[in-house]
Amino acid sequence: MSTRYAVYYTPDSGSPLCQRAAAWLGRDAFTGGAVARPEFPTLADLDLDALTEEPRGYGFHATLKAPFELADGVDEAGLLAFTRRFAAARTPFYADIVPARVSRFLAFRLAEAIAEMDFLHHDAVRQFDAFRAPLSEFDLARRRKAALTAEQDARLVRWGYPYVFEEFRFHMTLTGSLTDARIAQRLLEVLKAYFADLTGPHCFDGVAVFKQDDRAAPFVVLDRCGFGAPRQPRP
Repeated sequence: MSTRYAVYYTPDSGSPLCQRAAAWLGRDAFTGGAVARPEFPTLADLDLDALTEEPRGYGFHATLKAPFELADGVDEAGLLAFTRRFAAARTPFYADIVPARVSRFLAFRLAEAIAEMDFLHHDAVRQFDAFRAPLSEFDLARRRKAALTAEQDARLVRWGYPYVFEEFRFHMTLTGSLTDARIAQRLLEVLKAYFADLTGPHCFDGVAVFKQDDRAAPFVVLDRCGFGAPRQPRP
């Protein structure tokens, strides 16, 4: 399979949130290296490596432009240069974040939807689409296993991902799918305590290009581009 790229939100590599999330997942997407997870005595009976396997491969992030192969006529250097220009024109903003259950997995979510995040998502989906090759039949079939609605399927074909625009829900994933509600609740209680001092106002101040060399490889951060316009005051 070909190399893929994605445009994600992730905190700066030196931030406490990024470092603590990397420790929870067991991997740092900036370095590509493993990170030791702290001991969680109340979860000693659970296989945390297995429960975090899927998000570990992607790295701590929220999707803005879902993974894509490059279109003909564009290259990695052009994608990175465009990302820097895209970020330089944007203003950092604050929003409250909190660990929560999202469908069958756990993630950081926004405490409430805000227009600035919706604008960022909408702009990323549209403006980076020029770099995206049309989905292969393999990828279309893979996505359609989720029994998409007609509208979701149309968005999949048009934008490369079915859950965009009105269906976008910001989340930075912390676990894989959890089918046992009791285990999910135990994990959520631990995550709320683990991230307690990082819950609340968070400054969204950049976007990052992630790269996956092949479908079996983990994603790594190629570049994180900070927003260049003056920052909003902290609430």
